[in-house]
Amino acid sequence: MIPYKTLLEDEVYSGELVEKKSRFIAALTYVDTADKAAAFLASEKKKYYDAKHHCSAYIIRGEDGAPDIVHSSDDGEPSGTAGRPILDVISGAGLKNVVLVVTRYFGGTLLGTGGLVRAYSGAAADAVANAAIVEMRPMLKCEAVFDYAGEPKVRRIISDGEYVLADTEYTDKVKFFISTPPEKEDELRDTLVNTLAGNVTFETGDIEFSPVMIK
Repeated sequence: MIPYKTLLEDEVYSGELVEKKSRFIAALTYVDTADKAAAFLASEKKKYYDAKHHCSAYIIRGEDGAPDIVHSSDDGEPSGTAGRPILDVISGAGLKNVVLVVTRYFGGTLLGTGGLVRAYSGAAADAVANAAIVEMRPMLKCEAVFDYAGEPKVRRIISDGEYVLADTEYTDKVKFFISTPPEKEDELRDTLVNTLAGNVTFETGDIEFSPVMIK
């Protein structure tokens, strides 16, 4: 399970660049299938129905060791001037499970191949700069159950370490659902036991990808 970067789901991040009156509008979002990427592209085409070019690129993470699914489209622009530069921005940022569409409104002046590459790259980079990026890391799911008096101490342990508090449940005791790097399991258990003088029940579950905000 190799960590990878992606976006928060259900968010669309935008960018824009104007070059010699041509307007380049970028839209970036999370997708985990090629069909969803195609659907997002279709929605952008519908939104900007009067624009001639809707250039795009996506990278879908390969499952279980399979290669990533990578695609780009120049959508009528000269070959290599739009789709590939957009794809390079995505891959350069280390993003997977994303699609980025750049719509162009022609301003009446030809930009040349170099100008198109810079414009599509610039609009795409602006969208990435505005995005909330997370790193999906393999994390061990844990449950810690303890008395209410111990809650402030446990919260401090989590905030000071490489742990993520995923959820909380309150009954006669407090139950914290914690995600930890697998190699930190023993350290977390020992810290909880020592801090709470043994008054804690600690159980572990599966290792799953969990998002950690990095930007």
